[in-house]
Amino acid sequence: MQSTIAGRWRTLILTLVILAGVLNYVDRQAIAVLKPVIEKDLHWTDSDYGRLASLFQFAAAVGFLFAGRIVDRLGVKWANPVGVAAWSLAAMSHGFARGIVQFALARAALGFTESMGTPSGIKTIASLFSPSQRAAAIGVSNAAGNVGAIVTPLFVPLLALAWGWRAAFLAIGAMGFLWVALWLAATARLCLAAAPGADASAAAPEGFSGSILRDRRTWAIAGAKAMSDQVWWLLLFWTPDFFHRVFHLGLAQLAAPLAVIYGCAATGSVLAGFISTRLIRGGVSVGKARKGAMLVCALLVTPAPLALQAHSPWVAVGLIGLLLAAHQGFSVNLFALVADIVPPASVGRVTSFGSLCGNLAGMTIVFVAGELLTRGAGYAPLLAIAAVSYLLGLGWLQLLLPRLPIGRAAA
Repeated sequence: MQSTIAGRWRTLILTLVILAGVLNYVDRQAIAVLKPVIEKDLHWTDSDYGRLASLFQFAAAVGFLFAGRIVDRLGVKWANPVGVAAWSLAAMSHGFARGIVQFALARAALGFTESMGTPSGIKTIASLFSPSQRAAAIGVSNAAGNVGAIVTPLFVPLLALAWGWRAAFLAIGAMGFLWVALWLAATARLCLAAAPGADASAAAPEGFSGSILRDRRTWAIAGAKAMSDQVWWLLLFWTPDFFHRVFHLGLAQLAAPLAVIYGCAATGSVLAGFISTRLIRGGVSVGKARKGAMLVCALLVTPAPLALQAHSPWVAVGLIGLLLAAHQGFSVNLFALVADIVPPASVGRVTSFGSLCGNLAGMTIVFVAGELLTRGAGYAPLLAIAAVSYLLGLGWLQLLLPRLPIGRAAA
């Protein structure tokens, strides 16, 4: 197979990347959907759950210290199946946990191994698509997480009700090994080459101890990721509890609201990617297209605290759905920016470092959420933080990179 990947093969590889993203989010979000059942069985408190969610984030952050280098060295052909196999084993281990310590070890293992997902996915897209196509491809790929978040509350409770929550973890982990077999079969004769249209002349940073930490681009991406990702992780782990606590929805009643919310997020991801792509193809500079889209998304988040004033859970669903749609639009353009401004050989490492910072911020906010809720503070301060986080993240990006080191994207 030639190194230049034909369109149909690019579509196949992108489809597999999307499916990996779905599995990634199903594995990590299952605990949020099954929280009411597991906490009754294992006698958790809100603080226990908050600490478990925080531990997941911390383990993922530690994993990101290594994931980017592993992805850049293995290349996309092998980084993807290695990552999926590793986190699938970790997901299955939850089914064998008998106490809080064993469950904590399983969460840590899942967080550490799932750190492979983001850098391998972004590097794969950067390897297959030109700059003007990346935002659309990343938008579709980013929507995969939301598909996973939609699917999880629809079928995981059914598995748990039929066979128990332990069997649910075993089943979703086993799906990952089916994906690995599909990937190996699909890529057996493919040579996944360097990114088309990439700036191959740029000097590649050497590693976390080397030049990427001396580069303003790295810190600009990292700060924006930290401010925006903390909101995503907060809502990923606590949205089911929000509706259970505020609107008294049971396990079966959560499925439809969560499906709508993450359906909104998926729509925002796809729309933001295609709008950004359309702007660039229409002659708008890459910098203006990316930052303009991110500004619109940051403004759309600001009404989030009104969800607490809603008299109907569906009004709250609309507000939180708008928030997550805007998050995904912000995230798509930020990830596309990494591929736009970072040398191809370092996309994995810079993406990984940015995700590390995002996970540290997420670790902090999910821990704080558990403590605040245990003390009766409610969701008001948490949603207030969410409302301003994206404007702060974009402000940080603009402060460090007022002019992006790119010109117009190639068609």
